Amino acid sequence: MNIIHYLGLYHLIKKMEVNYMDIEIFPHRLLSVETTEKLLIDLERIDAVNRMVLHGRRLSPEETGSEEPRFITIRDEKIDLHVKTGRVLIEINEEEIISLDQLNDEIHEICTNHLPFGFNLTEGTFIRKEKTVTDALKYGEGLKHLPNEMVGLTDQNAQLSERARIIKK
Repeated sequence: MNIIHYLGLYHLIKKMEVNYMDIEIFPHRLLSVETTEKLLIDLERIDAVNRMVLHGRRLSPEETGSEEPRFITIRDEKIDLHVKTGRVLIEINEEEIISLDQLNDEIHEICTNHLPFGFNLTEGTFIRKEKTVTDALKYGEGLKHLPNEMVGLTDQNAQLSERARIIKK
């Protein structure tokens, strides 16, 4: 599994060749850096998890100077967190699911431990899996060289090389 950081989106990646389903964790409030880190570490232990994406509002320059640290550590790798986590998208490898109910119970238990203020779990399609016209406009000919793990991570105002990092397992 790899970790990818791009524009405040953090991805834990295993592989992209099989069928996937997505689960959204929508906490009832924005998460602190510590809560985000603990939640990701526990969710990452689930075998069926292929990648996780953090969404949230971007931290302003005023907030970056706050007392709260902005770094999370996953697999001994220190990652600068650029967002206040508002939701977590989990991509699940369907071939590794023994029981969907068991998986949902495991995710629910982890969320209950770390999110005592409440949360919603929703199954659906939240993470793009294929390259789009937006990607083609952003990367041009470079789209052929865009790794599958980066599909769906476009920002017209930033260079991929400035904001992306893959951390190998």
